[in-house]
This record gives sequence, C-alpha cells and structure tokens, in this order.
Amino acid sequence: MKSFAAFLISTMLAGAVHAATPTPDASQVKAAHDLMASMQAEKMMRMTAGMSQYASPAQRKEVMDKVIKLDPEMVYTRLATPVAKLLSTETSLEMTKFYQSSYGKKILQSTYNSGASFGPSTPKPTAAEQAELKKPAYVKASKEFKANEQAINHETFVLLKSVINGK
Repeated sequence: MKSFAAFLISTMLAGAVHAATPTPDASQVKAAHDLMASMQAEKMMRMTAGMSQYASPAQRKEVMDKVIKLDPEMVYTRLATPVAKLLSTETSLEMTKFYQSSYGKKILQSTYNSGASFGPSTPKPTAAEQAELKKPAYVKASKEFKANEQAINHETFVLLKSVINGK
C-alpha cells in the first residue's frame, strides 16, 4: 500500500511539473525524439505493458499484441514532446550520446533483455567507459535524467493507455 501511495504522489508531482513547464521548441523536441530512439522506447513501452495488471490473460494478450505491432517511430514521436518538457536539450543530447555508446548499449541490453534477478545486473564499464561516465556534461545530464525518470515512465504509461484506447 505504501508503494502505491508513493507512486500516486510521484505521478501527481510529475503531472504538476509537467503542467508547469513551457511548450518546448523544435530543437528540444528533436533532441527528445533522438533520445527516445537511442533508448529504444518501443521496448520501454513493451516493458510497461508487460508490467501492467490486466483483468484477464486475454486482455493482457490483446494489449501486448497492440504494443508489439506499434511502429517504433510513432512511439518516439509521441513521447518526444512530453519528454522535451521534462529534460533540457543538453540533457537529451548527452543522454542520446550515452545510449549510443558501447556501454549505453550494454545498459539497454541489460534493461530490456535480462530476466528477473535479485541483485543489480548492471554491466561493469571498462576503464575508457568509466572515464566517459565521469565527464561533467554526462554527470549533469545523468542527474537530470534520473530526477525525471519516473515522469518519463509515467509518460510512457500515458502513451500506452492511449494506444490501448485506440487514440
């Protein structure tokens, strides 16, 4: 019950932050779009759909069938504007660069393709990758990204609901 209350509060706070942010310009939206593409946001949608609760196995199958058929470009485009409201252009660009790096790809592989585990399953970075992770631009972007990760997940859930409802 506590986790549900925490989720509800974080969702409301994300909505308040989301409503208070100005409309992003074209460069912010493009940067967020590129970030969603580098993060393979269509897989994030599948994870969100898979973790959601359904009234029946048939409903779960129906939703998963819809999500699997989604065009990845549509997912990136539909998430770009809400994500652009959450992240600065600099953060979107830096995190895009990160997710396109060899270590970022390992993180995505671990996130989307690993099974359930009891401990952290984050891959260890090489020395060169570790040096990249210590650069001030990445450190700043990573902090901003982590601070908005729940809100990004919420936007993914909102998109999932609209896909389920046929919008």
